[in-house]
Amino acid sequence: MSVAILLVAIVPALLVAAAYFDLTTYTIPNLLPGALVGLFAVFMLTLAVGDHAMSWSDLGLHVFAGFVGLLLGMGMFAVGWVGGGDAKLFAAVLLWLGWESLYEYVILALLLGGVLTVALVMLRRVPLPGPLAKLPWFARLADQAAGVPYGVALSLAALHILPNTEVFRLAAIS
Repeated sequence: MSVAILLVAIVPALLVAAAYFDLTTYTIPNLLPGALVGLFAVFMLTLAVGDHAMSWSDLGLHVFAGFVGLLLGMGMFAVGWVGGGDAKLFAAVLLWLGWESLYEYVILALLLGGVLTVALVMLRRVPLPGPLAKLPWFARLADQAAGVPYGVALSLAALHILPNTEVFRLAAIS
């Protein structure tokens, strides 16, 4: 198994960790989006060393997508639509997905975020059964004043799209 495939295999684990932390604590540790960005750089170097480097223009579009994601995420954070961890995760994921998947990712993340929001609204309208009410993270999800852990939707959307990206194709041939 190549090093590139091993590096890419870490990405889903980081996304699952981000979803888990956001669901249970309403925070995404800075380490997770930071690790995604650092892992992307190491992955690109690994491809270059193995003579499977991405073209400069394609790499530039990945970086540009991450930058656009950062600007959009900062804007959504500034108006209070998402948390800071969500904004950073959004940008880090777009770095991996690249420009060609930006639209699909945004649409899928919005749809999944909508489903998550509706599910939480429904959950918050009924009393929690005793065992679930005793779980602090579940009680927080059921709290009417709590927000929506959008990191879950962002991670699920990325997990759906990533296997069909150029990055994963390059990992497979390296």
